[in-house]
Amino acid sequence: MTDEQAVLVDVANGVMTVTLNRPKAKNAVNKAVAVAVAAAMDELDSNDAIRVGIITGAGGTFCAGMDLKAFVTGELPIVEGRGFAGLVEAPPQKPLIAAVEGFALAGGLEVMISCDLVVAADNAKFGIPEVKRGLAAAAGGLVRLPRQIPPRVAMELALTGDFMDVERAIQVGLINRAVPAGTALAGAQALAATIVANGPLAVKLSKQVIAESGEWSAQEMWQKQQEIVMPIFTSEDAIEGATAFAEKRAPNWKGK
Repeated sequence: MTDEQAVLVDVANGVMTVTLNRPKAKNAVNKAVAVAVAAAMDELDSNDAIRVGIITGAGGTFCAGMDLKAFVTGELPIVEGRGFAGLVEAPPQKPLIAAVEGFALAGGLEVMISCDLVVAADNAKFGIPEVKRGLAAAAGGLVRLPRQIPPRVAMELALTGDFMDVERAIQVGLINRAVPAGTALAGAQALAATIVANGPLAVKLSKQVIAESGEWSAQEMWQKQQEIVMPIFTSEDAIEGATAFAEKRAPNWKGK
């Protein structure tokens, strides 16, 4: 398989679908995958015609993590400014949905938790088993995961390397929706379509507030929120949304 085929990118109906396409390697991330994903994320953010991204894996597996065979040769699947897999240190500004079939492990879980929403097959498994290989989950498993699920649960995953099933993942808030095996991408596409129907500026800035507000103090949160969201209320889309509601029609969004 050539490097160009390691990641497939498709755009339809305002949704970009990025497919990790190394099924024989359980979609393990090598340098080529990282570079291609980073390029896709750049396109997602810069192209106004694309409103939502989906990342998934080919062959019934989301991602088994870093390509260890490449790692032992000295290759690091990192892109400067984006981090591991061309994603984890700088997720896109627009919504990104993970569609998970099979395993999301190690770096694969870290890619998943870099996304805003997760739709997973009901037989999926999740974990950060790096400690079992003498490694650490340094691409978000140790710092981002405890902010998304209870810290003691994250600690257990990090120290034991054990897997979590879908039922537990739902309980602790690791994923949004569980769907029948084989339908994770369809479920993510349905979720994406719901988002695409909304005002793009409102969606983008709402994501920004939620993503950044965890670092804000109680004293500053209202001011910082207003600084971000005020452009929404004076936008053309706000007028169009209200007008469309009154006229009982679908809005014609401009994203400004």
